[in-house]
Amino acid sequence: MTFSFPRSLLAASLGLSLTLAATGAFAEPHRQVLADAEQYQPEALKLLERLVNIDSGSGYEPGLKQVSDIAIDELKKLGATIELVPNTPDKSNHVLATLNGTGKAKILLMAHMDTVFKEGSAAERPFHIKDGRAYGPGVMDDKGGIVAGIYALKVLKNLDFKDYAQITFLLDASEETGSDVATDLIKKTAKQHDVTLNLEPGRPADGLVVWRKGSATALVEVKGKAAHAGVAPELGRNAAMEAAHQILQLGKLGDEQKKTTINFTVLKAGDRTNVIPDQATAKADVRAAVPEEFDRIEKDLARVSQDKLIADTEVKTSLQRGLPPMPQTAESDRLMAMAQGIYGEIGRKLTEEGSGGAADASLSAGVGTPTLDGFGIVGGNIHTPEEYAEVASVAPRIYLLSRMIMELAKPR
Repeated sequence: MTFSFPRSLLAASLGLSLTLAATGAFAEPHRQVLADAEQYQPEALKLLERLVNIDSGSGYEPGLKQVSDIAIDELKKLGATIELVPNTPDKSNHVLATLNGTGKAKILLMAHMDTVFKEGSAAERPFHIKDGRAYGPGVMDDKGGIVAGIYALKVLKNLDFKDYAQITFLLDASEETGSDVATDLIKKTAKQHDVTLNLEPGRPADGLVVWRKGSATALVEVKGKAAHAGVAPELGRNAAMEAAHQILQLGKLGDEQKKTTINFTVLKAGDRTNVIPDQATAKADVRAAVPEEFDRIEKDLARVSQDKLIADTEVKTSLQRGLPPMPQTAESDRLMAMAQGIYGEIGRKLTEEGSGGAADASLSAGVGTPTLDGFGIVGGNIHTPEEYAEVASVAPRIYLLSRMIMELAKPR
């Protein structure tokens, strides 16, 4: 793969930025960027309100289309060309918006349009602001990221800034559930760029994410024997009881020191109270900071599950891998130093953080593209009805993303 802005030059520019940050060369803010970011905050909140008040849970095509239509309209106003990439198995579309400049750097921005909330959530909990916090389904994850990206690009347009070769804004329609189409699209697109800035929510401590755990799903399938629960339960083999036993012992396979967790979250067994269930399944969320832990968990699931509570039941285990881990690297450290220097321009401190949550950034980092995550609006209580975004973080985050693009695009 040939890049118009070789990664060796990017590494050099990042190294220079690290030195500049250490010597305080980022002390003065960019006045026009700061003024525009602050001026745009009320308008950005209005856009955020529009997006939050649309149900766009993963797979809900009508809502996802509404969100993408709004984003596309805003991006077209900025001069972006738009490509829609059909997702499967649902009928939603991923969005690729491209801006072409006159420089050498190719910069990828990523955000996602889907949320974890079911249809009807927006009507039940519409966007509202209370005590400096904006609430509503997906307000921080990741509709705040979409808004931050759009308004950073508006700031750059106001400056007539075109020192990049290309900025691509990728909007994923299925980040929360994952899809083969999205995975292939992100990998392919990331390979064509020099750096990725992922617009997942800013962490509660006002930080960026330099590492993420990978994700997987553990499946336990139990086959037993049905019998009348009142007349002759002894003739049955209770699959539900065996599944409960497996959950208790397999749930101990995590490793705190290695940041590996396994939490059983979905259980199914039987459909009638007077019948000993002959089938049961249990699913667990598995997270790991290093890939080899997934290999270890897979082997231990099979080994430990042979210790059964109920004789003559059959137990089968499997592990389906999701997003890979995003490790902290020298390149992510350099990007972080650049971002810290930029945030220091406006008198704010940017913390360095990791996350147990998997995200599309892992796919970008996995193909070797330097990646930094967490450029969205700062918030908390992710994936809960109390999810919120800090209103006061909107302008600073627009400033941070705008200036980050400007620094990455500088010719060296």
